[in-house]
Amino acid sequence: MNRTRLLAAAGLAALATALVGATGAGAATPKLVASVSDPLNISLTQGGKKVTKLKAGTYTITVQDKAGDHNFRLTGPGVNKTTSVSGKGTTTWKVTLKKGTYKYVCDPHASFMKGSFTVS
Repeated sequence: MNRTRLLAAAGLAALATALVGATGAGAATPKLVASVSDPLNISLTQGGKKVTKLKAGTYTITVQDKAGDHNFRLTGPGVNKTTSVSGKGTTTWKVTLKKGTYKYVCDPHASFMKGSFTVS
């Protein structure tokens, strides 16, 4: 009888460890929204607020390219992602941001359609 209880306790302990590991280890990937549209709008937001600084880590960026004469390019340490100038649509990028400065621009209008943020 003691052996049965011991095996049951060990099984419960293993199940509890698996459940805690499954819920504790899998924190959600933070989501950002990038947008480029007419007339001359470009932005990067998180929770509806403009991104100015972020913590290093992995992020999911949903890019909404709403104009056939603009693109969205993100560059920084280890990242160089872009949408096409002539295309429109929504795409999703998974990026790992490292400490440093990141910039985003519309290539054809880079002198005035731009933004940046820092990662610490």
